Amino acid sequence: MLYQAYQLQSDLMSPFRLLAQGGGSAMWMSQTEGSAMRKMSASMEVMSRMRLTHSRPDYGIASVLVGGEPVPVTEEAVMRMPFGTLLHFKRELPAGMPAQPKVLVTAPLSGHFATLLRETVRTLLQDHDVYITDWHNARDVSLSHGAFGLDDYIDHMIRFIEAVGTDTHVMAVCQPCVAALAATAIMAEDDSPFQPRSLTLMAGPVDCRVNPTGVNTLAVSKPIEWFEKNLISHVPLPHAGYMRRVYPGFVQLSAFLSMNLERHKQAFKDLYRHLVEGDMDKANTIRHFYDEYLAVNDLPAEFYLETVEKVFQTYDLPLGKLSYKDRIVKPQAIRKTALMTVEGERDDICAVGQTVAAHDLCTSIRPYMKSHHIQTGVGHYGVFSGKKWNQQIYPRVRDMIYSHSSY
Repeated sequence: MLYQAYQLQSDLMSPFRLLAQGGGSAMWMSQTEGSAMRKMSASMEVMSRMRLTHSRPDYGIASVLVGGEPVPVTEEAVMRMPFGTLLHFKRELPAGMPAQPKVLVTAPLSGHFATLLRETVRTLLQDHDVYITDWHNARDVSLSHGAFGLDDYIDHMIRFIEAVGTDTHVMAVCQPCVAALAATAIMAEDDSPFQPRSLTLMAGPVDCRVNPTGVNTLAVSKPIEWFEKNLISHVPLPHAGYMRRVYPGFVQLSAFLSMNLERHKQAFKDLYRHLVEGDMDKANTIRHFYDEYLAVNDLPAEFYLETVEKVFQTYDLPLGKLSYKDRIVKPQAIRKTALMTVEGERDDICAVGQTVAAHDLCTSIRPYMKSHHIQTGVGHYGVFSGKKWNQQIYPRVRDMIYSHSSY
């Protein structure tokens, strides 16, 4: 009933939000700074923006600088599957410039869309040929396509890597670090010709026993049956995924918002103030952030529950118990893939020590093919976005990729 109640409330509020959106836009015209009409307009816009959306925002990457020259970027779907698309950010390099390493960015499936990594992709595009796992909203996937669990996620990873081709570098951000490591291990054990050249794990929960955070504590505070009973819902009409069992994105977002509620409340107060004062640059920064942050993505119930249990409760990967299609995942099988791990000093979601634990599991990778970086002064999102990502983390990742590339 949770999803049905949410859908009813959303449907009832929709006309008021549309009225506020239209009214705010209309009243903005010909107003003076601080006027009563501008204040009313700002209030109506803030109200119209305090809503969730369920469609993927645009990546909005039309061009990037490559070798100091602007290069157009187009999105190309390389492989479409019911639960995700392998998306290629296609570029035409300047004349005479050699080919650049291929990088597959593995995005989280954790309540937001892959567009949350827009800045990560834009930065990588300066020096790499970039692909991304563009996960679909489970509420839009018909029941006829079956279930989607952790095995299916790993299988998608393997198929996407094979589709990108040989000499691919994989970068996993946050949640998919376990699946990316598992996929690489399976491919290594099978001696696949498509084994990644390198694997970069960024702020991911490889071993949640290490330095547990509030997120880890919450995950072990209840049995998995509690999560299934209280957090899983059926998709209501009129969505294409009607009756599919999902972990709703709005539930995950509510948890994220509650962790920093005062900060989010202040952000909307700041948006109102900037609109009243006519400071549109600052207002647009807040607008753009919440356009992305409030776009939610439902997770297939099977994937969510298996991830909570196997990654956060029973620690299957570090304990050597994680399986893929009845095969035990063996990170020690990885020999040809270079490994880099990145952590944020202030990460309160995936703490320092949880990602670097991958090095202890990958015992067959030679020491010169391993590297680790702890970025001071950043939290979880600062590992893959913001100034320190661009200026301090990215150059290290780029250098590692190029040092283990055939280009």
